[in-house]
Amino acid sequence: MLDFLVQFFSDYGYFAVFSCLLLCGFGVPVPEDITLVSGGIISGTECANPHIMLIVGLAGVLIGDSTMYIAGRVFGYRIQKLRFFRKLLTPKRFSQIQKKFKQYGLGLLFVARFLPGLRSPIYLVAGMSHRISYITFIVMDGLAAIISVPVWIYLGYFFGDNIDLLMEYVHDVQKGIYLLLGVLVALIVFFIIKRKLHAKLDKVTAEDNHDTGSSGEK
Repeated sequence: MLDFLVQFFSDYGYFAVFSCLLLCGFGVPVPEDITLVSGGIISGTECANPHIMLIVGLAGVLIGDSTMYIAGRVFGYRIQKLRFFRKLLTPKRFSQIQKKFKQYGLGLLFVARFLPGLRSPIYLVAGMSHRISYITFIVMDGLAAIISVPVWIYLGYFFGDNIDLLMEYVHDVQKGIYLLLGVLVALIVFFIIKRKLHAKLDKVTAEDNHDTGSSGEK
């Protein structure tokens, strides 16, 4: 896949990278990280500039993601009648994503950028829900993209002359991302449980004070 993308991008430049990232956003099973790394590799040649490639990468990622969100927003639940989207967002997956939104809220939008295979369905549900504005969506997605896109492009740019070493770094970064996501999810769960526990304790305390006050009046 990497060799093919590097050759393809070398022949057709920024437009090819942008188009491929759009396909990633549409849910087509093309690895976004390898696409960005390939864009970084050709930036190390005379075919492209790494900084322009970064802008192209961010544009392709955000526009592709926005397309899924807007599709969900415009068509709502009717979109599941279309065969492609029905496969992408099965009833079981739809139910699971709704539950995750209730658990993690906007944090799920941020994390989704690092979850290949779940990214597009999550963005679809975000649009279908009509509870998340486009501004909120693009801010959360943009914050995640500002972290991920430069990492992959500049990784390809600096280490593209040694593919074996590059792929080792790619795998290391992927592991690091999943580790950080695990820690982030654990922290979110911790704070949710802590907040619920405090709310329950406050409720019990208020009820005890009310009962004590009532007893005193008698």
